[in-house]
Amino acid sequence: MNLGRHSITSTTPVHIFDARFDPDCQIFTTSTPAGFAVYRTSPLKLLRKRELTGGTLTAVVPFHTSNILFLVGGGRSPLYPPNKVVFWDDALGTEVAELEFRERVRGLACRRGWLAVALRRRVVVFQIGEQVTRYAEWDTCDNPKGLLAMATAAYSTLLTIAGRQSGHVQLVHLPPCAPPVPIGPPPSLPPRKPPPPLAKHPVSIIAAHETALTTLSVPASGRLLATTSSRGTLVRVWDSLSGKLVREFRRGTDKADIYGVAFRPDEQELCVWSDKGTVHIFTLVASGPSNRQSTFSPLTPFLPLPKYFDSEWSYAQYRIPSQSSHITFSAPTSRSPTEDVPDEERCVVGWIKATPSNELSRGETQEYQLVALTYVGGWYRLSLPQHRSSSRTSSPANSVSARTPVKQRRTSRDKGKEKDQEKEGKDSRECVLQEFRRFGRWDGWG
Repeated sequence: MNLGRHSITSTTPVHIFDARFDPDCQIFTTSTPAGFAVYRTSPLKLLRKRELTGGTLTAVVPFHTSNILFLVGGGRSPLYPPNKVVFWDDALGTEVAELEFRERVRGLACRRGWLAVALRRRVVVFQIGEQVTRYAEWDTCDNPKGLLAMATAAYSTLLTIAGRQSGHVQLVHLPPCAPPVPIGPPPSLPPRKPPPPLAKHPVSIIAAHETALTTLSVPASGRLLATTSSRGTLVRVWDSLSGKLVREFRRGTDKADIYGVAFRPDEQELCVWSDKGTVHIFTLVASGPSNRQSTFSPLTPFLPLPKYFDSEWSYAQYRIPSQSSHITFSAPTSRSPTEDVPDEERCVVGWIKATPSNELSRGETQEYQLVALTYVGGWYRLSLPQHRSSSRTSSPANSVSARTPVKQRRTSRDKGKEKDQEKEGKDSRECVLQEFRRFGRWDGWG
């Protein structure tokens, strides 16, 4: 029998320049070398796409669920000058306005009627209505990542930007955010009243870290603020009104580049993701699951132990699988020296509400789940593990426990039981992959 020669060739992954959710995580936008697209978050569905030629985009920011998108050119061949923010009306399929600066645009944040633009050493805020008007600007320290975050709920006011000193955060209060315009028949309940004015003047500066900031995150209400630094080991949560430290979580012991932090919409949990490829989930409330702590943490009030032993570790996590190219038996594919290489570990994570998929949960209300988007076109929907009763477990970096030596010899059966229990405890901390799909090219685009 003469069989034709077959070879296993490598599969080039999709290269995502930018992926980000809208404030409600109902949709997300992506930009690739072919253009940009808008997807429904869950269930995953391509809503619209625009194939653009002549250059690439480094950011596509949705203006909530309207037809307006903010585009910023970037990459090796920018479609627009990197010092411009282009207003794109997708209903018309063309640019309708633009903002031009004297330097490169570093970051964007928006809410209903407002847009904040981060430059290298300042942040400029614009009010968007029938016309685009410049509202105010604030000086910052060196901010190459363009860090800023804006509360988006109705009547919220908070805008957080980098401070004038490294590791500091400025808290700016803008005019209250307008409530969304109701769609369809009028609601039966009366409209929500705006909250009363603050009794005291809120704090304006928080000395969050000793090293440079890497992320700024706020929930929709703006009551809390999460910060991380270039060390990448700690996540600190602050009260935005008093400026007091509410919680401090430990991602790990080794240095990492934290990509982002996302609050659950009800502000009971938050998730953290970094270049390690792992998503960590921490709880912010006493009820429900408990964050892990070292076995030595009960001794910290009585012994001068390092602060590390009193740290809170994530109660759940998920390791995003690597999507490297398949092994090839043929000659390796030549890659252009100017071609951008996708970062397999880079991702963005958001919270959604979904119906539990197991049979025991039929008929129950929806639960919060996670959606992770990788920069090689992977879409992961994750459910959280079941609540655990025990909170005093060893941290990942603390393998030594304060046990009293036992003289009895352990049998092989006892050792096997211990291994099974350890494996069961580790599995109970893992998020469950409910659904995996691809986006960017496998939906027929490109």
